Amino acid sequence: MRRRWRGTFVAVPTPVVIVTGFLGSGKTTLLNHLLHNDDGVRIGVIVNDFGSVNVDAMLVAGQVDAMVSLDNGCLCCAVDASGMDAMLTKLTQPDVDIDVIVIEASGLAEPRDLLRLVLASEEADISPGGLVEVVDAAEFEATRAEFPQLDQHLAVADLVVLNKTDRVNDVERDRLVDTVRKLSDGAPVVPTAHGRVNPQLLFDPPEQPRPDDGQLSFDALLREDSAEADCSGHLHAAFESVSFRTDEPLDPRQLMALLSDRPAGVYRVKGCVHFGVPGHGQKFWLHVVGGFIQVSRDEWQRDEQQHTELVVIGAGVDASEVLARLRACEVGGSCALDEQSMLGVLRYVDA
Repeated sequence: MRRRWRGTFVAVPTPVVIVTGFLGSGKTTLLNHLLHNDDGVRIGVIVNDFGSVNVDAMLVAGQVDAMVSLDNGCLCCAVDASGMDAMLTKLTQPDVDIDVIVIEASGLAEPRDLLRLVLASEEADISPGGLVEVVDAAEFEATRAEFPQLDQHLAVADLVVLNKTDRVNDVERDRLVDTVRKLSDGAPVVPTAHGRVNPQLLFDPPEQPRPDDGQLSFDALLREDSAEADCSGHLHAAFESVSFRTDEPLDPRQLMALLSDRPAGVYRVKGCVHFGVPGHGQKFWLHVVGGFIQVSRDEWQRDEQQHTELVVIGAGVDASEVLARLRACEVGGSCALDEQSMLGVLRYVDA
């Protein structure tokens, strides 16, 4: 699928966001919040509830553009990815026109196994959009005592939503944020209540709105009805976006070192990069979500100045640190780079 970015059409696979968490943590509440605040993003949803009655699917019924509802068991118990492929293929058809796919897993699902299913998918038009673990702040210690595997779930998370923080005091909330951050190996942690997470932390709004046929869509009605009750205006304290642009080429080794050791709170990085390496003068599109890095080559447009333009997105991000570290990647005029310096980048380039 081709999407606009800064006025340029770019071939971008449909991101697949996996939402996991133990029973009662607030996964469906988070999903409903995203659907109420999608800013025109068309969301395809795969809902999986462990049990004979798919209660979660009922809760989100009518609020999605396309949905595949899974009954009678846990999604990650599939032997291979063939079943998942059929669902993903259905949601990535051009006529469906989906921007992002969200998989809400069963409360008993193993996040690592579910991530493997997505990574093993044969559907070419998707890419990992991050694994989001939802945690109940009020029941964190009790859940951890009953299910020790919670620590393992946090260890593989790209982003942690510490939900229901309205049920704990500020001191306890701060303690939980520190604990969860350590267990998740430094992944961004978003403390919130009622699943209120800024959708732009997880996926991008369309650069241009879709054509309006003059009729008020169900999505628009849904957003209109929830405008007064929704507290989306309170979300932005937990969401930062840092923009960086330079005409100087970047040192590929320095940039990849930054991506492997990111500033605290960084969840996504996107944009185009100009490397100062002979033989690699193309435009390189960079797409980073959590631990997933994807790079693709493109040609510069006629009369387009070679440059780097990146947007760094996260929660609790120190903008000055991000900008300083990106500027440190700029290549000085007397610095010459050889082709070997590109090896760290090329390993992520699509064949």
